[in-house]
Amino acid sequence: MLTLIANIKTLVQVRDEAISRVSGHQMKYLPQIENAYLILEGDRIHSYGPMSALPMLQINETIDASGRIVLPTWVDSHTHLVFAASREQEFVDRINGLSYAEIAAKGGGILNSAAKLATAPEELLYEQAVGRLEHLIQLGTGAIEIKSGYGLSTESELKMLRVIRRLKEDYPHIPIKSSFLAAHAFPMVYKENHQAYIDKIITEMLPLVAGEGLADYMDVFCEQGFFSVTETEQLLEAGLKHGLKPKIHANQLHRSGGVQVGVKYNAVSVDHLESMGEEEIEALRGSNTIPTLLPGAAFFLGMHYQPARMLIDADLPVCLASDFNPGTCPSGNMNTLLTIACTQLRMTPEEAVNAQTLNGAAAMELEQEMGSISVGKRASLIITRPVPSLAYLPYAFGENLIERVIV
Repeated sequence: MLTLIANIKTLVQVRDEAISRVSGHQMKYLPQIENAYLILEGDRIHSYGPMSALPMLQINETIDASGRIVLPTWVDSHTHLVFAASREQEFVDRINGLSYAEIAAKGGGILNSAAKLATAPEELLYEQAVGRLEHLIQLGTGAIEIKSGYGLSTESELKMLRVIRRLKEDYPHIPIKSSFLAAHAFPMVYKENHQAYIDKIITEMLPLVAGEGLADYMDVFCEQGFFSVTETEQLLEAGLKHGLKPKIHANQLHRSGGVQVGVKYNAVSVDHLESMGEEEIEALRGSNTIPTLLPGAAFFLGMHYQPARMLIDADLPVCLASDFNPGTCPSGNMNTLLTIACTQLRMTPEEAVNAQTLNGAAAMELEQEMGSISVGKRASLIITRPVPSLAYLPYAFGENLIERVIV
Protein backbone atom coordinates (compact mmCIF):
# COMPACT_ATOMS: atom_id res chain seq x y z
CA MET A 1 0.00 0.00 0.00
CA LEU A 2 1.38 3.39 -1.04
CA THR A 3 0.45 6.61 0.74
CA LEU A 4 1.30 9.95 -0.85
CA ILE A 5 1.82 13.08 1.23
CA ALA A 6 1.57 15.80 -1.39
CA ASN A 7 2.18 19.54 -1.70
CA ILE A 8 4.37 19.66 1.42
CA LYS A 9 5.41 23.25 2.08
CA THR A 10 8.78 22.09 3.49
CA LEU A 11 10.02 18.51 3.88
CA VAL A 12 12.63 18.71 6.64
CA GLN A 13 15.63 16.50 7.52
CA VAL A 14 15.95 14.71 4.20
CA ARG A 15 19.10 12.61 4.13
CA ASP A 16 20.18 10.63 1.07
CA GLU A 17 23.34 9.35 2.70
CA ALA A 18 23.59 6.98 5.65
CA ILE A 19 24.49 9.77 8.08
CA SER A 20 24.14 8.49 11.64
CA ARG A 21 24.71 11.78 13.50
CA VAL A 22 25.73 15.38 12.90
CA SER A 23 28.38 17.23 14.88
CA GLY A 24 29.55 20.79 15.47
CA HIS A 25 29.01 23.22 12.62
CA GLN A 26 27.23 20.46 10.63
CA MET A 27 24.32 20.78 13.04
CA LYS A 28 23.38 24.14 11.49
CA TYR A 29 22.65 22.36 8.22
CA LEU A 30 19.17 20.84 8.03
CA PRO A 31 18.49 19.60 4.48
CA GLN A 32 15.02 20.48 3.20
CA ILE A 33 12.91 20.30 0.05
CA GLU A 34 10.32 22.97 -0.72
CA ASN A 35 7.00 22.02 -2.35
CA ALA A 36 7.72 18.35 -1.83
CA TYR A 37 6.10 14.95 -1.94
CA LEU A 38 6.72 11.96 0.34
CA ILE A 39 5.57 8.43 -0.49
CA LEU A 40 5.16 5.80 2.22
CA GLU A 41 5.02 2.07 1.56
CA GLY A 42 3.42 0.41 4.56
CA ASP A 43 5.41 1.53 7.57
CA ARG A 44 8.49 2.62 5.57
CA ILE A 45 9.59 5.63 3.54
CA HIS A 46 9.42 4.70 -0.14
CA SER A 47 10.58 7.90 -1.86
CA TYR A 48 10.50 11.69 -1.74
CA GLY A 49 11.38 14.74 -3.81
CA PRO A 50 9.99 17.94 -5.32
CA MET A 51 6.38 17.84 -6.56
CA SER A 52 7.67 18.57 -10.06
CA ALA A 53 9.33 15.12 -10.02
CA LEU A 54 6.39 13.15 -8.56
CA PRO A 55 6.53 9.65 -10.12
CA MET A 56 3.55 7.95 -11.74
CA LEU A 57 2.62 5.25 -9.21
CA GLN A 58 -0.56 3.52 -8.08
CA ILE A 59 -1.33 5.53 -4.92
CA ASN A 60 -3.80 4.11 -2.39
CA GLU A 61 -4.20 7.17 -0.18
CA THR A 62 -3.29 10.84 -0.56
CA ILE A 63 -2.73 13.35 2.24
CA ASP A 64 -2.66 17.02 1.22
CA ALA A 65 0.02 18.85 3.24
CA SER A 66 -0.37 22.28 1.63
CA GLY A 67 1.15 24.98 3.83
CA ARG A 68 2.48 22.37 6.25
CA ILE A 69 5.93 21.20 7.31
CA VAL A 70 6.69 17.47 7.47
CA LEU A 71 9.60 16.26 9.58
CA PRO A 72 10.65 13.11 11.46
CA THR A 73 9.10 12.49 14.85
CA TRP A 74 11.09 13.46 17.93
CA VAL A 75 13.34 10.81 19.44
CA ASP A 76 13.44 11.16 23.24
CA SER A 77 16.52 9.30 24.49
CA HIS A 78 16.18 9.99 28.24
CA THR A 79 12.96 9.62 30.26
CA HIS A 80 11.64 8.21 33.53
CA LEU A 81 8.15 7.58 32.15
CA VAL A 82 7.17 4.88 34.66
CA PHE A 83 6.40 6.36 38.08
CA ALA A 84 3.65 6.04 40.67
CA ALA A 85 2.79 9.63 41.60
CA SER A 86 3.60 13.29 41.04
CA ARG A 87 5.81 15.35 43.38
CA GLU A 88 4.35 18.84 43.27
CA GLN A 89 5.06 19.43 46.97
CA GLU A 90 8.77 19.43 46.17
CA PHE A 91 8.06 22.03 43.51
CA VAL A 92 6.61 24.21 46.26
CA ASP A 93 9.56 23.38 48.55
CA ARG A 94 11.98 24.69 45.93
CA ILE A 95 9.94 27.88 45.58
CA ASN A 96 10.30 28.26 49.35
CA GLY A 97 14.07 27.98 49.13
CA LEU A 98 15.01 24.33 49.58
CA SER A 99 17.70 23.01 47.25
CA TYR A 100 17.63 19.75 45.27
CA ALA A 101 20.15 18.26 47.72
CA GLU A 102 18.19 19.44 50.78
CA ILE A 103 14.97 17.90 49.46
CA ALA A 104 16.80 14.62 48.80
CA ALA A 105 18.40 14.66 52.25
CA LYS A 106 15.01 14.72 53.98
CA GLY A 107 13.70 11.73 52.02
CA GLY A 108 12.33 13.60 49.05
CA GLY A 109 13.41 13.35 45.45
CA ILE A 110 14.18 9.88 44.13
CA LEU A 111 13.51 8.26 47.52
CA ASN A 112 10.04 9.82 47.57
CA SER A 113 9.23 8.28 44.20
CA ALA A 114 10.68 4.94 45.30
CA ALA A 115 8.45 4.84 48.39
CA LYS A 116 5.34 5.52 46.31
CA LEU A 117 6.30 3.03 43.61
CA ALA A 118 6.90 0.24 46.14
CA THR A 119 3.20 0.16 47.06
CA ALA A 120 1.81 0.71 43.54
CA PRO A 121 0.41 -2.36 41.76
CA GLU A 122 2.13 -3.25 38.51
CA GLU A 123 -1.13 -2.96 36.57
CA LEU A 124 -1.66 0.60 37.81
CA LEU A 125 1.89 1.56 36.83
CA TYR A 126 1.26 0.15 33.37
CA GLU A 127 -2.04 2.01 32.92
CA GLN A 128 -0.45 5.29 34.00
CA ALA A 129 2.51 4.75 31.68
CA VAL A 130 0.21 4.00 28.74
CA GLY A 131 -1.61 7.29 29.27
CA ARG A 132 1.67 9.22 29.37
CA LEU A 133 3.10 7.42 26.34
CA GLU A 134 0.01 7.99 24.19
CA HIS A 135 0.02 11.68 25.12
CA LEU A 136 3.68 12.02 24.15
CA ILE A 137 3.01 10.34 20.80
CA GLN A 138 0.35 12.98 20.12
CA LEU A 139 3.02 15.59 20.89
CA GLY A 140 5.28 14.14 18.22
CA THR A 141 7.50 11.66 20.05
CA GLY A 142 8.06 8.58 17.89
CA ALA A 143 10.74 6.72 19.89
CA ILE A 144 11.55 6.78 23.58
CA GLU A 145 14.00 5.45 26.15
CA ILE A 146 12.56 4.65 29.60
CA LYS A 147 14.57 4.07 32.79
CA SER A 148 13.88 2.19 35.98
CA GLY A 149 15.43 3.72 39.10
CA TYR A 150 12.38 4.47 41.24
CA GLY A 151 12.44 0.92 42.57
CA LEU A 152 15.71 0.77 44.53
CA SER A 153 14.82 -2.80 45.57
CA THR A 154 14.90 -6.01 43.59
CA GLU A 155 11.13 -6.41 43.57
CA SER A 156 10.36 -2.82 42.60
CA GLU A 157 13.09 -2.49 39.97
CA LEU A 158 11.86 -5.66 38.27
CA LYS A 159 8.30 -4.36 38.49
CA MET A 160 9.28 -1.18 36.66
CA LEU A 161 11.26 -3.01 34.00
CA ARG A 162 8.40 -5.45 33.37
CA VAL A 163 6.08 -2.50 32.80
CA ILE A 164 8.54 -1.12 30.25
CA ARG A 165 8.76 -4.54 28.56
CA ARG A 166 4.98 -4.63 28.31
CA LEU A 167 4.98 -1.18 26.70
CA LYS A 168 7.49 -2.48 24.15
CA GLU A 169 5.24 -5.43 23.36
CA ASP A 170 2.02 -3.39 23.14
CA TYR A 171 3.50 -0.48 21.15
CA PRO A 172 5.72 -2.13 18.52
CA HIS A 173 5.30 0.87 16.20
CA ILE A 174 7.10 3.05 18.77
CA PRO A 175 10.72 1.95 19.31
CA ILE A 176 11.26 1.78 23.08
CA LYS A 177 14.59 1.16 24.83
CA SER A 178 14.91 0.21 28.50
CA SER A 179 17.63 1.28 30.95
CA PHE A 180 18.32 -0.44 34.29
CA LEU A 181 18.94 2.40 36.79
CA ALA A 182 18.90 0.82 40.24
CA ALA A 183 22.01 2.98 40.81
CA HIS A 184 19.85 6.11 40.91
CA ALA A 185 20.20 6.73 44.65
CA PHE A 186 21.07 4.83 47.82
CA PRO A 187 18.05 3.60 49.80
CA MET A 188 18.00 4.95 53.37
CA VAL A 189 18.85 1.53 54.79
CA TYR A 190 22.12 1.60 52.80
CA LYS A 191 22.96 5.23 53.46
CA GLU A 192 25.99 4.27 55.57
CA ASN A 193 26.86 1.12 53.64
CA HIS A 194 27.08 1.92 49.95
CA GLN A 195 28.96 -1.23 49.03
CA ALA A 196 26.20 -3.44 50.37
CA TYR A 197 23.68 -1.85 47.99
CA ILE A 198 26.12 -2.02 45.08
CA ASP A 199 26.68 -5.71 45.84
CA LYS A 200 22.92 -6.21 45.88
CA ILE A 201 22.60 -4.63 42.42
CA ILE A 202 25.47 -6.70 41.03
CA THR A 203 24.79 -10.11 42.60
CA GLU A 204 21.01 -10.09 42.99
CA MET A 205 19.36 -7.63 40.59
CA LEU A 206 21.55 -7.80 37.49
CA PRO A 207 21.30 -11.58 36.96
CA LEU A 208 17.50 -11.35 37.14
CA VAL A 209 17.30 -8.32 34.85
CA ALA A 210 19.59 -9.94 32.29
CA GLY A 211 17.99 -13.34 32.67
CA GLU A 212 14.56 -11.95 31.75
CA GLY A 213 15.98 -9.67 29.03
CA LEU A 214 14.47 -6.65 30.73
CA ALA A 215 17.03 -3.96 29.84
CA ASP A 216 19.04 -2.66 26.92
CA TYR A 217 21.32 -0.37 28.96
CA MET A 218 22.91 0.00 32.39
CA ASP A 219 22.63 3.52 33.79
CA VAL A 220 24.26 5.08 36.88
CA PHE A 221 23.78 8.48 38.52
CA CYS A 222 27.45 9.47 38.82
CA GLU A 223 27.28 12.55 41.02
CA GLN A 224 28.50 13.93 44.35
CA GLY A 225 26.21 12.59 47.04
CA PHE A 226 25.09 9.71 44.83
CA PHE A 227 27.49 7.28 43.08
CA SER A 228 31.22 8.00 42.91
CA VAL A 229 33.42 7.34 39.87
CA THR A 230 34.81 4.21 41.52
CA GLU A 231 31.33 2.94 42.36
CA THR A 232 30.15 3.77 38.85
CA GLU A 233 33.00 1.79 37.29
CA GLN A 234 32.19 -1.21 39.45
CA LEU A 235 28.56 -1.12 38.30
CA LEU A 236 29.30 -0.54 34.63
CA GLU A 237 31.75 -3.44 34.52
CA ALA A 238 29.12 -5.70 36.04
CA GLY A 239 26.51 -4.50 33.56
CA LEU A 240 28.82 -5.12 30.61
CA LYS A 241 29.34 -8.71 31.76
CA HIS A 242 25.57 -9.14 31.39
CA GLY A 243 25.50 -7.47 27.96
CA LEU A 244 24.12 -4.11 29.11
CA LYS A 245 25.73 -1.14 27.38
CA PRO A 246 26.42 1.91 29.58
CA LYS A 247 24.51 5.17 29.76
CA ILE A 248 25.43 7.73 32.43
CA HIS A 249 23.69 10.48 34.39
CA ALA A 250 26.69 12.81 34.48
CA ASN A 251 27.67 16.26 35.74
CA GLN A 252 24.21 17.54 36.64
CA LEU A 253 25.23 19.21 39.90
CA HIS A 254 29.03 19.09 39.83
CA ARG A 255 31.94 18.16 37.58
CA SER A 256 31.64 14.66 38.96
CA GLY A 257 33.90 12.68 36.61
CA GLY A 258 30.82 11.11 35.08
CA VAL A 259 31.71 12.22 31.56
CA GLN A 260 35.19 10.74 31.75
CA VAL A 261 33.99 7.42 33.15
CA GLY A 262 31.29 7.27 30.50
CA VAL A 263 33.82 7.74 27.72
CA LYS A 264 36.18 5.22 29.34
CA TYR A 265 33.47 2.55 29.17
CA ASN A 266 32.26 3.63 25.71
CA ALA A 267 28.86 4.72 27.00
CA VAL A 268 26.22 5.26 24.33
CA SER A 269 25.56 8.67 25.90
CA VAL A 270 26.37 10.84 28.90
CA ASP A 271 23.32 12.83 29.97
CA HIS A 272 22.63 16.14 31.81
CA LEU A 273 26.01 17.96 31.55
CA GLU A 274 25.10 21.22 33.30
CA SER A 275 28.62 21.30 34.78
CA MET A 276 31.29 21.03 32.09
CA GLY A 277 34.87 22.11 31.51
CA GLU A 278 37.70 21.57 29.05
CA GLU A 279 38.60 18.20 30.60
CA GLU A 280 35.14 16.87 29.82
CA ILE A 281 35.24 18.31 26.30
CA GLU A 282 38.60 16.65 25.65
CA ALA A 283 37.27 13.34 26.92
CA LEU A 284 34.33 13.48 24.51
CA ARG A 285 36.47 14.42 21.50
CA GLY A 286 37.27 11.35 19.46
CA SER A 287 34.79 9.16 21.37
CA ASN A 288 31.55 7.61 20.17
CA THR A 289 29.73 8.80 23.30
CA ILE A 290 26.98 11.33 22.60
CA PRO A 291 26.61 14.32 24.96
CA THR A 292 22.89 14.55 25.75
CA LEU A 293 21.48 17.75 27.22
CA LEU A 294 18.34 17.86 29.36
CA PRO A 295 17.51 21.58 29.57
CA GLY A 296 13.93 20.89 30.65
CA ALA A 297 15.29 19.83 34.05
CA ALA A 298 17.52 22.90 34.31
CA PHE A 299 14.50 25.08 33.41
CA PHE A 300 12.24 23.45 35.99
CA LEU A 301 14.87 23.48 38.76
CA GLY A 302 15.98 27.04 38.03
CA MET A 303 19.57 25.82 37.52
CA HIS A 304 22.20 27.07 35.11
CA TYR A 305 21.84 25.63 31.64
CA GLN A 306 24.12 23.28 29.78
CA PRO A 307 26.87 24.92 27.67
CA ALA A 308 25.47 23.80 24.32
CA ARG A 309 27.45 26.35 22.31
CA MET A 310 30.72 25.20 23.88
CA LEU A 311 29.93 21.60 22.95
CA ILE A 312 28.89 22.47 19.40
CA ASP A 313 31.93 24.71 18.91
CA ALA A 314 34.06 21.73 20.02
CA ASP A 315 32.63 19.79 17.05
CA LEU A 316 30.57 17.42 19.20
CA PRO A 317 27.20 15.82 18.26
CA VAL A 318 24.79 17.37 20.76
CA CYS A 319 21.55 15.53 21.54
CA LEU A 320 18.49 16.91 23.36
CA ALA A 321 16.13 14.79 25.48
CA SER A 322 13.29 15.58 27.85
CA ASP A 323 14.25 13.86 31.15
CA PHE A 324 10.50 13.46 31.73
CA ASN A 325 10.11 12.52 35.42
CA PRO A 326 7.84 13.44 38.34
CA GLY A 327 10.36 15.45 40.34
CA THR A 328 12.68 17.56 38.22
CA CYS A 329 11.01 17.70 34.79
CA PRO A 330 7.34 16.71 34.78
CA SER A 331 7.00 17.24 31.03
CA GLY A 332 7.96 15.12 28.06
CA ASN A 333 6.87 17.78 25.56
CA MET A 334 9.71 17.91 23.04
CA ASN A 335 8.12 20.92 21.34
CA THR A 336 8.63 22.98 24.48
CA LEU A 337 12.17 21.62 24.67
CA LEU A 338 12.79 22.98 21.17
CA THR A 339 12.01 26.50 22.43
CA ILE A 340 14.14 26.14 25.58
CA ALA A 341 17.06 24.98 23.44
CA CYS A 342 16.77 28.04 21.21
CA THR A 343 16.15 30.66 23.90
CA GLN A 344 18.32 29.38 26.75
CA LEU A 345 21.01 27.22 25.10
CA ARG A 346 21.33 29.61 22.12
CA MET A 347 20.92 26.80 19.63
CA THR A 348 19.51 27.61 16.20
CA PRO A 349 16.21 25.95 15.22
CA GLU A 350 18.15 23.77 12.78
CA GLU A 351 20.61 22.66 15.47
CA ALA A 352 17.77 21.90 17.87
CA VAL A 353 15.84 19.83 15.32
CA ASN A 354 18.99 17.85 14.48
CA ALA A 355 19.54 17.28 18.21
CA GLN A 356 15.98 15.98 18.72
CA THR A 357 15.80 13.77 15.63
CA LEU A 358 18.99 12.39 14.06
CA ASN A 359 21.25 12.73 17.11
CA GLY A 360 18.45 11.54 19.39
CA ALA A 361 18.18 8.40 17.28
CA ALA A 362 21.94 7.85 17.58
CA ALA A 363 21.69 8.20 21.37
CA MET A 364 19.26 5.26 21.29
CA GLU A 365 21.18 3.31 18.63
CA LEU A 366 18.24 3.77 16.26
CA GLU A 367 20.06 5.74 13.57
CA GLN A 368 19.25 3.08 10.92
CA GLU A 369 15.54 3.31 11.72
CA MET A 370 14.70 6.82 12.88
CA GLY A 371 15.73 10.45 12.89
CA SER A 372 15.62 11.47 9.23
CA ILE A 373 13.57 11.33 6.06
CA SER A 374 15.52 8.57 4.33
CA VAL A 375 14.44 5.78 2.01
CA GLY A 376 13.83 2.61 4.00
CA LYS A 377 13.53 4.23 7.40
CA ARG A 378 10.38 4.07 9.48
CA ALA A 379 7.49 6.25 8.33
CA SER A 380 7.49 8.08 11.65
CA LEU A 381 6.42 11.63 10.88
CA ILE A 382 5.10 14.91 12.21
CA ILE A 383 2.78 16.93 9.99
CA THR A 384 2.41 20.45 11.35
CA ARG A 385 -0.51 22.81 11.07
CA PRO A 386 -0.05 25.51 8.41
CA VAL A 387 3.00 27.51 9.56
CA PRO A 388 5.15 30.16 7.86
CA SER A 389 8.55 28.53 8.49
CA LEU A 390 10.55 26.01 10.50
CA ALA A 391 11.64 28.74 12.93
CA TYR A 392 7.97 29.29 13.79
CA LEU A 393 7.94 25.96 15.67
CA PRO A 394 10.19 27.12 18.56
CA TYR A 395 9.05 30.74 18.17
CA ALA A 396 5.34 30.13 18.85
CA PHE A 397 5.94 28.34 22.15
CA GLY A 398 2.92 27.04 24.01
CA GLU A 399 0.94 26.57 20.80
CA ASN A 400 0.00 23.12 19.54
CA LEU A 401 1.40 23.27 16.03
CA ILE A 402 1.12 19.53 15.31
CA GLU A 403 -1.83 18.53 13.16
CA ARG A 404 -1.03 14.85 12.71
CA VAL A 405 1.51 12.27 13.83
CA ILE A 406 2.15 9.18 11.73
CA VAL A 407 3.91 6.24 13.40
